[in-house]
Amino acid sequence: MAGHYTPAHRFTAFRVSCWTLGILAFAEVMSTAVALAARLDAAKEIRVVEKIVEVPKIVAVPVPTPAAAPANRTLPTIASALPEGAEPHGVLAKPPQTPVAAAPIGPAPTPVATPPIADPVVERLVTEARKARIAEDMGAAIVKLQEAASKAQDEPNVEYELGLVHEAMGVYDKASEHYENVFKMGATKAGNLYEQAAGKLRDGLQEPDIHGKLALGRTRIFKDAQYEDGERVVLTIPVQVAPGTTVGADDFSVRVLFYDTLKGKDVVPTRDTSIIKTEWASLPIDWAGGEELLRVTYIIPKQDEQDEHLFGHRAYYGQSVELNYKNELIDVQAWPRDLAARNQQALQIQQQQLQQQQPNGLPSPGDVPPEFLNKEELPRDFNPGAPLLPLPR
Repeated sequence: MAGHYTPAHRFTAFRVSCWTLGILAFAEVMSTAVALAARLDAAKEIRVVEKIVEVPKIVAVPVPTPAAAPANRTLPTIASALPEGAEPHGVLAKPPQTPVAAAPIGPAPTPVATPPIADPVVERLVTEARKARIAEDMGAAIVKLQEAASKAQDEPNVEYELGLVHEAMGVYDKASEHYENVFKMGATKAGNLYEQAAGKLRDGLQEPDIHGKLALGRTRIFKDAQYEDGERVVLTIPVQVAPGTTVGADDFSVRVLFYDTLKGKDVVPTRDTSIIKTEWASLPIDWAGGEELLRVTYIIPKQDEQDEHLFGHRAYYGQSVELNYKNELIDVQAWPRDLAARNQQALQIQQQQLQQQQPNGLPSPGDVPPEFLNKEELPRDFNPGAPLLPLPR
């Protein structure tokens, strides 16, 4: 019957569809294979790249050696004390620095004699001042030299003798100023004093051993229980000198490293979010009374519940206090004591303190624990937020 659709017709249509799909799939596979083959052939091609390299020519040029100019004695600072860069868990406290002007470059020294003193009165005063200096009567020597300076200004013998007196007294900045004044006069006016002053400025002044003459006193710790925005601790750190010892404000520094506890057991350095403030409560640094007071305020901000749940409660544990003199660690106090073991050099110094007595009447703080203050022991007007008043000694 015409137009009747039989099963044979359905089977034929199915085979035609299958063959058509098969041919299309084969064509896709072949085109992909051809593309990959073309890419692989292109990758195998050898490419030659030319590069011109200029070879530098080395030409030796004689460099004249500059004449060594006398350099002024420069007192080193501790900021490079403080190990390059401050510790992330501590603070370096330095008194206000005293800038020292660079020594000017003067004429070349000439081998001449000491210039004579024209005024006989000035000559007599300088001679008497020298005798007083040799007898270690520095007060009388300075009085004589000041009188001589008032009669003859810019007299090289007076200036140089003033430098010797201040050097013997340990006032090295003042001594350098007088040597510098002689140096500025040049060899024509100052004679061989010019060369001697240049040597003092170039080589530096010989300073006595400071060990046993500069030390940390007993640290006082005040925990502010009324602080509501976290935890606040105020440290008062005395820096003491022996009688008759003078230490420049730019010669020493105090470094304080704080430590906290996590979850009440793990001891860790303080984190960056903590606040550390330092103030010298006894400015200017003149060692009146034999000590200067550094006030350090340490604040641990209040933790939110999420941080406290993840990392644990953070609380103040203690600190390590280091006293440096001209880039040298000379004294250390750590509380609790186990914190000293975290710094090998500090541990050695603390052990030395326990084995020997401090000379010159200074106490040996190595075996003295800090003093914990309560609110009743503080002055009535003491403000922990701005604690600049000295605590009772």
